Amino acid sequence: MAISGAQTYLSPEEYITLERKTIPDADTVRSEYVEGKIVAMSGASRVHNLISGNIFGELRNRLKGSGCETYKGEMRVSTPSTSSYFYPDVVAVCDEPRFEDDVFDTLLNPIIIVEVPSPSTEAYDRGEKLLHYRQLESLKEYILVSQDRVYVERYLRKQVEWGYTSFQELDEVLPLISIQCELPLQEIYESVKFPKK
Repeated sequence: MAISGAQTYLSPEEYITLERKTIPDADTVRSEYVEGKIVAMSGASRVHNLISGNIFGELRNRLKGSGCETYKGEMRVSTPSTSSYFYPDVVAVCDEPRFEDDVFDTLLNPIIIVEVPSPSTEAYDRGEKLLHYRQLESLKEYILVSQDRVYVERYLRKQVEWGYTSFQELDEVLPLISIQCELPLQEIYESVKFPKK
């Protein structure tokens, strides 16, 4: 998803009120909130939707009956320690989901977050967003999935440090240690055709 240049400053409460008023409107662009700054997000490409849909579907199927829940795109995640809000492409929670309030639209305790960066969000997703997400004690794995080539990156929390692994072949399998399942890259990239080099 691309980041728009328009930025406005609001309090967290003003941001949440605004998002809740505008989200039901299909013509409205979602916005993330980073320490007082509103960051408008533009629409996603076909490839982005295929990849995030594949991941959501595969995770949902693998986690059935496990007590875990999986959400795609519309579930806002709060990082309270940094007063910020984001819309991950896919998010999973395995403990009892905790929400910011009784509207149940802002998750506080994800275990896995997946982002599918576009060229315009690449630096944001691997930089600023990652720094905020790492503040979540519940988060065990952060996954970045490229949409222009076969390339999946996993950041895995190992107590106080984060380990890093990349996967670059369609026959590889992404192990999701925190939820005890695996995602073959062939399933992540199903129906995605890359331009010939």
